[in-house]
Amino acid sequence: MPKKESFLVNRIKSVGYAFKGAMLLITKEPSIKIQLCIAILVTVAGFYFEISKTEWLIQILAIALVMGLEGANTAIEEIANFIHPEYHKKIGYIKDVAAGAVFIAAICAAVIGFIIYLPKLF
Repeated sequence: MPKKESFLVNRIKSVGYAFKGAMLLITKEPSIKIQLCIAILVTVAGFYFEISKTEWLIQILAIALVMGLEGANTAIEEIANFIHPEYHKKIGYIKDVAAGAVFIAAICAAVIGFIIYLPKLF
Protein backbone atom coordinates (compact mmCIF):
# COMPACT_ATOMS: atom_id res chain seq x y z
CA MET A 1 0.00 0.00 0.00
CA PRO A 2 1.48 3.39 -1.00
CA LYS A 3 2.35 5.84 1.76
CA LYS A 4 -0.28 8.53 2.26
CA GLU A 5 1.01 12.09 1.93
CA SER A 6 0.64 14.48 4.84
CA PHE A 7 -2.11 17.06 5.07
CA LEU A 8 0.43 19.87 4.57
CA VAL A 9 1.89 18.27 1.44
CA ASN A 10 -1.63 17.83 0.01
CA ARG A 11 -2.48 21.49 0.73
CA ILE A 12 0.71 22.67 -0.94
CA LYS A 13 -0.08 20.55 -4.00
CA SER A 14 -3.65 21.92 -4.05
CA VAL A 15 -2.35 25.49 -4.05
CA GLY A 16 -0.01 24.55 -6.91
CA TYR A 17 -2.91 23.11 -8.93
CA ALA A 18 -5.02 26.20 -8.22
CA PHE A 19 -2.18 28.49 -9.31
CA LYS A 20 -1.74 26.44 -12.49
CA GLY A 21 -5.49 26.76 -13.17
CA ALA A 22 -5.41 30.52 -12.65
CA MET A 23 -2.45 30.84 -15.01
CA LEU A 24 -4.24 28.71 -17.62
CA LEU A 25 -7.27 30.97 -17.38
CA ILE A 26 -5.22 34.14 -17.68
CA THR A 27 -3.09 32.90 -20.57
CA LYS A 28 -5.68 30.94 -22.59
CA GLU A 29 -9.08 32.59 -22.12
CA PRO A 30 -9.73 35.85 -24.03
CA SER A 31 -12.63 36.92 -21.80
CA ILE A 32 -10.62 36.62 -18.60
CA LYS A 33 -7.83 38.67 -20.22
CA ILE A 34 -10.32 41.49 -20.80
CA GLN A 35 -11.64 41.18 -17.26
CA LEU A 36 -8.09 41.20 -15.87
CA CYS A 37 -7.34 44.40 -17.81
CA ILE A 38 -10.49 46.00 -16.40
CA ALA A 39 -9.53 44.83 -12.90
CA ILE A 40 -6.08 46.41 -13.27
CA LEU A 41 -7.63 49.63 -14.60
CA VAL A 42 -10.07 50.00 -11.69
CA THR A 43 -7.32 49.10 -9.22
CA VAL A 44 -5.16 51.90 -10.60
CA ALA A 45 -8.21 54.19 -10.49
CA GLY A 46 -8.74 53.20 -6.87
CA PHE A 47 -5.25 54.37 -5.96
CA TYR A 48 -5.59 57.52 -8.04
CA PHE A 49 -8.94 58.54 -6.53
CA GLU A 50 -7.97 57.30 -3.05
CA ILE A 51 -11.15 55.31 -2.57
CA SER A 52 -12.19 54.37 0.95
CA LYS A 53 -11.50 51.04 2.63
CA THR A 54 -15.15 50.06 2.15
CA GLU A 55 -15.00 50.95 -1.54
CA TRP A 56 -11.82 48.86 -1.87
CA LEU A 57 -13.51 45.88 -0.25
CA ILE A 58 -16.55 46.13 -2.49
CA GLN A 59 -14.41 46.62 -5.59
CA ILE A 60 -12.22 43.61 -4.75
CA LEU A 61 -15.30 41.46 -4.10
CA ALA A 62 -16.82 42.51 -7.44
CA ILE A 63 -13.59 41.68 -9.29
CA ALA A 64 -13.32 38.32 -7.53
CA LEU A 65 -16.95 37.48 -8.23
CA VAL A 66 -16.71 38.19 -11.96
CA MET A 67 -13.36 36.48 -12.45
CA GLY A 68 -14.31 33.52 -10.26
CA LEU A 69 -17.56 33.00 -12.15
CA GLU A 70 -15.69 33.30 -15.44
CA GLY A 71 -13.38 30.52 -14.30
CA ALA A 72 -16.36 28.35 -13.33
CA ASN A 73 -18.05 29.16 -16.65
CA THR A 74 -14.92 28.12 -18.54
CA ALA A 75 -14.77 24.85 -16.60
CA ILE A 76 -18.46 24.16 -17.29
CA GLU A 77 -17.96 24.84 -21.00
CA GLU A 78 -14.91 22.56 -21.15
CA ILE A 79 -16.74 19.73 -19.36
CA ALA A 80 -19.78 20.15 -21.62
CA ASN A 81 -17.62 20.12 -24.76
CA PHE A 82 -15.78 17.03 -23.53
CA ILE A 83 -18.97 15.14 -22.70
CA HIS A 84 -20.86 16.13 -25.83
CA PRO A 85 -18.62 17.69 -28.54
CA GLU A 86 -21.47 18.09 -31.04
CA TYR A 87 -24.19 20.68 -30.54
CA HIS A 88 -26.92 19.52 -28.22
CA LYS A 89 -29.87 21.59 -27.04
CA LYS A 90 -29.37 20.73 -23.34
CA ILE A 91 -25.61 21.36 -23.46
CA GLY A 92 -26.31 24.71 -25.15
CA TYR A 93 -28.76 25.58 -22.37
CA ILE A 94 -26.21 24.69 -19.66
CA LYS A 95 -23.51 26.78 -21.32
CA ASP A 96 -25.87 29.73 -21.83
CA VAL A 97 -26.94 29.68 -18.17
CA ALA A 98 -23.30 29.60 -17.01
CA ALA A 99 -22.46 32.52 -19.31
CA GLY A 100 -25.55 34.33 -18.06
CA ALA A 101 -24.26 34.09 -14.48
CA VAL A 102 -21.02 35.78 -15.54
CA PHE A 103 -23.02 38.45 -17.40
CA ILE A 104 -25.15 39.24 -14.34
CA ALA A 105 -22.05 39.53 -12.14
CA ALA A 106 -20.32 41.75 -14.73
CA ILE A 107 -23.33 44.09 -14.93
CA CYS A 108 -23.42 44.33 -11.14
CA ALA A 109 -19.66 44.99 -11.06
CA ALA A 110 -20.10 47.77 -13.63
CA VAL A 111 -22.86 49.34 -11.52
CA ILE A 112 -20.57 49.16 -8.48
CA GLY A 113 -17.83 50.85 -10.52
CA PHE A 114 -20.19 53.63 -11.55
CA ILE A 115 -21.35 54.15 -7.96
CA ILE A 116 -17.75 54.38 -6.74
CA TYR A 117 -16.20 56.43 -9.55
CA LEU A 118 -18.87 58.70 -11.09
CA PRO A 119 -19.03 61.00 -8.04
CA LYS A 120 -15.24 61.29 -8.14
CA LEU A 121 -15.28 62.30 -11.81
CA PHE A 122 -18.00 64.98 -11.55
